[in-house]
Amino acid sequence: MKKPCTPRALYLRKKRNGKIKVLCLQVAVLAVFLGAWEFLTQVRLVDAFFVSSPSRILIKLGQLFRQDFMPHIGITLLECILGFVISTIAGFLAAVALWWSDTLRRVLDPYIVVLNSLPKIALGPIIIIWVGAGMKSIIMMTFLICIVVTVISMLQSFLACDKNKVFLMQSMGASKLQIFYKLVLPNAVPELISVLKINIGLAWVGTIMGEYIMSSAGLGHLIIYGGQVFQIDLVMASIVVLCVLAGLMYFLIARLEKFFRKRRGGSLQ
Repeated sequence: MKKPCTPRALYLRKKRNGKIKVLCLQVAVLAVFLGAWEFLTQVRLVDAFFVSSPSRILIKLGQLFRQDFMPHIGITLLECILGFVISTIAGFLAAVALWWSDTLRRVLDPYIVVLNSLPKIALGPIIIIWVGAGMKSIIMMTFLICIVVTVISMLQSFLACDKNKVFLMQSMGASKLQIFYKLVLPNAVPELISVLKINIGLAWVGTIMGEYIMSSAGLGHLIIYGGQVFQIDLVMASIVVLCVLAGLMYFLIARLEKFFRKRRGGSLQ
């Protein structure tokens, strides 16, 4: 005799079915978009010379991977990862220092606001003069784009910690390091995950922006070159690879978020 489903089992089944439904709809939306794109180019309602097509992009990707495409992918990926990691670590440590010292925070606050407002691409020529053209300058561009956002977001998260809990720990004789490690830092984990997700996009923006200005290799260089010689298939193929790489990095951060959620009993809030 079949056992009746418990409320928990019904809830889990409903949740699983909901995830499957969303995934199917996501795949369907992508399939419809690609199918419509291909159809419009095949019947000549849209000129494939200007917008390419899914079939032409696949053919171009096959050609690229049979040639010297992997070094371009490796260079761009390395630049992005280094810029992402360095800026995130440096921004986190800077936010800790600003939280630690009220005087330092009040002194540097207006400068941080100005740096956040400054269009980083304007610093391109200065970066080239400082560190030279090439990978170092691209990593520096990525660093400058990501670090200010990291500092501001993490600092606000540190300052948002419950003041009553902080006062309670102080009254019990806890040091500032103990307050930070035991209370402030765990409270800031959700914001840290959010910063990592944001920095993934910003790191790719900085990397491609840097390659536009000062690179002779990488996916950004291929996009610029393809646009200059009107090879839209090359441009679109490079963009597809960028989307895949960015999606993989975002997936890794999502897995990290899931790990922390399990450790905190199912919630990062």
